[in-house]
Amino acid sequence: MSTLLTIVLIIVALVALLLIIALFVARDFAIEEAVIINKPRSLVFDYLKHIKNQDNFNPWSMMDPDMKKEYRGTDGTVGFVSTWESTKTKGPGQGEQEIKQVREGERLDLELRFIKPFASVSPAFFSTENTNTDQTKVTWGISGRMPYPMNLMIVGMGMNKQMGRELQNGLQTLKKVLED
Repeated sequence: MSTLLTIVLIIVALVALLLIIALFVARDFAIEEAVIINKPRSLVFDYLKHIKNQDNFNPWSMMDPDMKKEYRGTDGTVGFVSTWESTKTKGPGQGEQEIKQVREGERLDLELRFIKPFASVSPAFFSTENTNTDQTKVTWGISGRMPYPMNLMIVGMGMNKQMGRELQNGLQTLKKVLED
């Protein structure tokens, strides 16, 4: 057997193995990170519910400060939509997020609709709770479903761990912005 044929067979076998593994890997993911901010809950929530403020702490917004952004509706209210489009290779791609529900002072529910590099829809949220009168626990979460065989990214690329780090970095930046 020629060396080239052996190499091709090995590659085909590896691809087949990965596709078989993907059949057994979870397709759903849910990631949550939290931080304590030394500010009152009302101040923290009022800042979070305005999507335009994410430019100051969201790690994906900060990847490409020159990305094209558009807004529809009234920021901080249900139905507000923020769209983005980045041309950077390692940028956040293209998509939009919409405020789906606001429970004043408690929780902001969002829907992230990604267009590029691949289409998907993921619910996300920010929640706030008092830890005492001048401290607020902020939780940032995102969940979704990865189609087969893209679900290999959940395990193979450590997507949960990597995205968790990004959320935590954003929360640490938010803490710094609000406490300074």
